Amino acid sequence: MPLGPIMRLDLEKIALDYIVPCLHDIGFCYLDHFLGEVVGDCVLERVKQMHYNGELQDGQLAGQSNGISKRHLRGDQIKWIGGTEEGCEAINFLLSLIDRLVMCCGSRLGKYYVKERSKLLSRLLRLHHVHQGLHAEGGHSESSVFKVTCQGEIRRWTLNKKLWEVGEAMVACYPGNGTGYVRHVDNPNGDGRCITCIYYLNKNWDSKLHGGILRIFPEGKSYVADVEPIFDRLLFFWSDRRNPHEVQPSYATRYAMTVWYFDAEERAEAKKKFKNLTGAGKREAALHED
Repeated sequence: MPLGPIMRLDLEKIALDYIVPCLHDIGFCYLDHFLGEVVGDCVLERVKQMHYNGELQDGQLAGQSNGISKRHLRGDQIKWIGGTEEGCEAINFLLSLIDRLVMCCGSRLGKYYVKERSKLLSRLLRLHHVHQGLHAEGGHSESSVFKVTCQGEIRRWTLNKKLWEVGEAMVACYPGNGTGYVRHVDNPNGDGRCITCIYYLNKNWDSKLHGGILRIFPEGKSYVADVEPIFDRLLFFWSDRRNPHEVQPSYATRYAMTVWYFDAEERAEAKKKFKNLTGAGKREAALHED
């Protein structure tokens, strides 16, 4: 759906006449020319700066398969940002527009009621699943180091309440060495995320040469949907098991920014679940200290 500069358009009309029907009918949709060249360039330059300054770190998996290298499964480098950091004004503007679009969908998303952009709960739950998986494995030296890292991250995010107040976006870069991200589901375990939004930043992208297609496998359908990660394209899809997806190997540097939106009820249940998990962890730690 090609669009002119989004600032001139009726966001509510786009949400209700296009995004909501597409999500209900086929589970995904995208908007092209979302920000326009000038603002999109500002976002791209800031993301490139993060990459060149070494601010991105390897993306993590919620568990590892024996005998398969992590990079074979997930090859991106990422950074979590809130948009309020110095020099991120264009990113903040992008996030605010996506917020407004999704909020316009309101209560028209079936069983979901979206109130806010994802905060840190889903990240904490992922870290907990990683930590539990490594603990179950018995852990060799690398796993043990990563287990300590997970414990530290969980403790840091849990104790610092201020960090819960800002919704985060994930900046991602596939460095162009033929890596991708194997088929997966963003929210397989009910962490509250219901809508995934991905904004792409890749100029002159030719998928025949560069690869990097996002392939969606809609649940119960006989077809797949291939989405090219072209500059200034904004993609929406359901985050749960209805939309398994993969990033095919990329042979050029591929940039994207992802944000997730929560269903209020599922998020409340996930909060309760995480509180119970952390409470059990504290009790276990106390037992080990005795």
